[in-house]
Amino acid sequence: MTRHRFRLWALGAAVVVLLGSMAAGLLVGAAGLAPGSVLYALLDRLPFVSIDSGLLPVEQGVLFELRVPRVLLAGLVGGLLAIAGAGYQGVFRNPLADPYLLGAAAGAGLTVTLVIVVTGDSGAVPVAAFAGAVGGVFLAYALGNTAGRGGGTATLVLAGVAVTSFLTAIQTFVQQLKVEELQRVYSWILGDVGGGWPQLVMIAPYALVSVVVMLAHGRLLDVLAVGDDEATSLGLHARRVRLFVLLAASLATASAVAVSGLIAFVGIVVPHVVRRLAGWSYRIVLPLSLLGGAAFLVIADLVARTVLAPAELPIGVVTAFVGAPFFVLVLRLTRRVET
Repeated sequence: MTRHRFRLWALGAAVVVLLGSMAAGLLVGAAGLAPGSVLYALLDRLPFVSIDSGLLPVEQGVLFELRVPRVLLAGLVGGLLAIAGAGYQGVFRNPLADPYLLGAAAGAGLTVTLVIVVTGDSGAVPVAAFAGAVGGVFLAYALGNTAGRGGGTATLVLAGVAVTSFLTAIQTFVQQLKVEELQRVYSWILGDVGGGWPQLVMIAPYALVSVVVMLAHGRLLDVLAVGDDEATSLGLHARRVRLFVLLAASLATASAVAVSGLIAFVGIVVPHVVRRLAGWSYRIVLPLSLLGGAAFLVIADLVARTVLAPAELPIGVVTAFVGAPFFVLVLRLTRRVET
């Protein structure tokens, strides 16, 4: 099989998995909706199509005001976190890089908390989250560089953990200053993709820009992977590529965090699985991470709202159950390669 055909096959398989997970997310829930009726209701929303789905008005509301936006938001957030993780890993040439572990999510979390507590202006959340995400990554990168180049591949991650802990401590202090906002902030911290259509509309432009920029840099990240000197000899401006991808990945992280809260481990689990299955070329890793991350978080949200039904788990708890042991495995494999 040629490389081009393999990429097409892999992308097709990822699309099928994503569609299957989204179908499960639409069909499974407290309100039992017949699969055929759901399909007819979706088709009825297409232009120039008119089909009687047989769903009652209340059931229509459950489908289009609750389940559809929730599934779409979960898919968008998961895709953004996963492709951001792949982008960070390409920029830093470190398989342990992750939006959460690098301090991007914690930085965004701190600035969003400040906006919620101080101003209460939801419209400023995306801009604040982007500034915080970029600041968190910059602090982690600067701190990691102080250890020198001999610190190993885990140095950057350890710096990110330190920065994350520090920023989280500040965030906790800010929360205590405004106790009446604790419930709102805590529900955001634990992760939630039930924001509905307004949240989707709010982050759509940011998501589009970040995804397009990162996908456009897939080939350049492949060149960058051979080393800065070799990349420069091939005419690549390594610093410029890193800056663009870093900003795009931070924008993707900020967009996701702004509407869903702090959902950890998506950015390390999905890209790592993609590399194991499809190879290390970022021309395939980035789009597959986008699709795989979307499917992963849709399934995680499905588990979160069904495993303890009628109660609902925070989605961040579900991803942590999967991601924490997976991260330990990746760390062990990385250290084994280094030695």
